[in-house]
Amino acid sequence: MDLATLVGLLGSFGIVVAAMVLGGSAGMFVNVPSLLIVLVGTIFVVLMKFTLAQFLGAVKVAAKAFSFSLSAPEQIIEEVVELADAARKGGLLSLEGKEVSSNFLQKGIQLLVDGHDAEVVRGVLKKDLSQSQERHEWGAKIFTAMGDVGPAMGMIGTLVGLVQMLANMSDPKSIGPAMAVALLTTLYGAMLSNMFALPVADKLALRRVEEGRVKSMAIDALLAIQAGQNPRVIDEMLKGYLPEAARNSED
Repeated sequence: MDLATLVGLLGSFGIVVAAMVLGGSAGMFVNVPSLLIVLVGTIFVVLMKFTLAQFLGAVKVAAKAFSFSLSAPEQIIEEVVELADAARKGGLLSLEGKEVSSNFLQKGIQLLVDGHDAEVVRGVLKKDLSQSQERHEWGAKIFTAMGDVGPAMGMIGTLVGLVQMLANMSDPKSIGPAMAVALLTTLYGAMLSNMFALPVADKLALRRVEEGRVKSMAIDALLAIQAGQNPRVIDEMLKGYLPEAARNSED
């Protein structure tokens, strides 16, 4: 679980709800027509921009903003050095059945054990990396689109509420509900965009970078093992992927 995402989401909505409650009644900020215009309207508009498969896939990808099971680079380095040492002593076949924390690394080990040449190993793993990067990219695009469309739908709702209000100025009872639609849709649109959609899009972009770095490191490590490089050399090479502070800590 990514605590930063969870704490940020709960904290931001908690602050806004607390302000509503302290300012009077939170019930006055609930308006079903406004919610329909902003939430349902945003979903339908964004759906027009993408295919159904891309849209539904973004929902699955969004879960990575809250939970991400990618192995730590330091752990990958430690495992790879052990694998390199085992391969130098017993050959690539000695890696069969070795347990590692990364499914991607496990897939690469199996390619080495099966005796594929370096180009095949690189091609298969690069394709896997490219596909995972593409999923993150499309997920980020869809949530960015939601962040753009949400405030626009809020403005549309505001215009709807103003038209209703101006068309019924003779009836004082209708002015209040119409003004609620007018103002709350703007509020809902701003909250949807800035407190959910755009932060999720940014987090998915960050996940894309993190996953790309770890998988690129794994590819370099596997090719180095296949080439029979010294474990110490592999260790130093892979530390180049770490931030300088982490490199110094490892040293």
